[in-house]
Amino acid sequence: MTTPLAVALDVERIRKDFPILDRVVHGDKPLVYLDNAATSHKPTQVLDAVHDYYTVHNANVHRGIHVLAEEATALYEGARDKVATFINAADRGEVVFTKNATESINLAANVIAWAAPPLGLSPGDEVVITEMEHHSNIVPWQLVCERTGATLRWFGITDDGRLDLSDIDRVITERTKVVSFVLVSNILGTVNPAAEIVRRAREVGALVVIDASQAAPHLPLDVQALGADLVAFTGHKMCGPTGIGVLWGRKQLLEELPPFLGGGEMIELVTMQRSTYAALPHKFEAGTPPVAQAVGLGAAVDYLSGLGMERVAEHEHAITAYALDRLQAVDGLRVIGPTTPDARGAAISFVLGDLHPHDVGQVLDELGIAVRVGHHCARPVCERFGVPATTRASFHLYSTLGEVDALVAGLDQVRRFFR
Repeated sequence: MTTPLAVALDVERIRKDFPILDRVVHGDKPLVYLDNAATSHKPTQVLDAVHDYYTVHNANVHRGIHVLAEEATALYEGARDKVATFINAADRGEVVFTKNATESINLAANVIAWAAPPLGLSPGDEVVITEMEHHSNIVPWQLVCERTGATLRWFGITDDGRLDLSDIDRVITERTKVVSFVLVSNILGTVNPAAEIVRRAREVGALVVIDASQAAPHLPLDVQALGADLVAFTGHKMCGPTGIGVLWGRKQLLEELPPFLGGGEMIELVTMQRSTYAALPHKFEAGTPPVAQAVGLGAAVDYLSGLGMERVAEHEHAITAYALDRLQAVDGLRVIGPTTPDARGAAISFVLGDLHPHDVGQVLDELGIAVRVGHHCARPVCERFGVPATTRASFHLYSTLGEVDALVAGLDQVRRFFR
């Protein structure tokens, strides 16, 4: 039996905006979608915005003088304005559109590495990350360290799934040039203490890069209050389309950093001898941009803003607290990560006895319950906790207590199936 949930959102009304949630799978099983950390579903408002763009306004942006080009440009740049407001950017030129958060972080890592002194990376410099990063915030830094001779260092994880910052002054030192970390872990659900990390980075003059992919869809995100230099997130996890991401950066820093890709749109003047570059943010947006995807992201931002991110966070916190309580009563289940809802996001990873997560996920799927299994692009976390993989249930603004109950009942069936 479920318990009452504090009414932060009218979830039943919200679910009517998401057509896919009415699906049945495997013939007659209602879909229970608990894979929101991988991607979220899209409300009708987003689907309609993308459809309207392609059917009424489709054109390339910025350079045309005909009516479709002007309309497409207004929609594309209007989406930038919406994102800038959503994250409290100081200037719309600080919002760079990419294809996803992975590209945003690769952009950040490479242009920092290429930058002229006192920016840039060279032998003797250090980059600090954490053991709980998604691979997209590990591999780019490994690559630039290999190419520049810089050294990669990292913070470990405590037994309860928190960052071990006990030696923060020894990890972040005068040699540190960049500190890059995830705001909310996609596998552990941990919300990291950004203020403490940023404070120490500032003491040594290091740049701060934050992966907010699991924060932007679920929590109010204020980039000015966060205090970082660069912040990456992606559209498809926040009710927007795939193929659109964001890199926010401090205007002064973005002006100092070199371009990432060369080509059309990002130039001011091209001769056979040299080129000069466009003003922000276009310096970092070479070629035809993801126009339709940006329009969809703008509609998603409108949708989330209309609900209120504080209320979204409150709802998800309550769902997560309820899920943690229910899951910890499942015989043989071990949560990998914090077991309390404090400073915690809406993704819960677990193992069930000695069953392989792929077997758990297969049986749950047959019941209509969609979860994610594997190492979740965070293999070092699995190694840290001595497991080959985990099962992950993750929630969003349209998740219900009934879906948590379905998951718990499904896990009971999993146990009986393999008994």
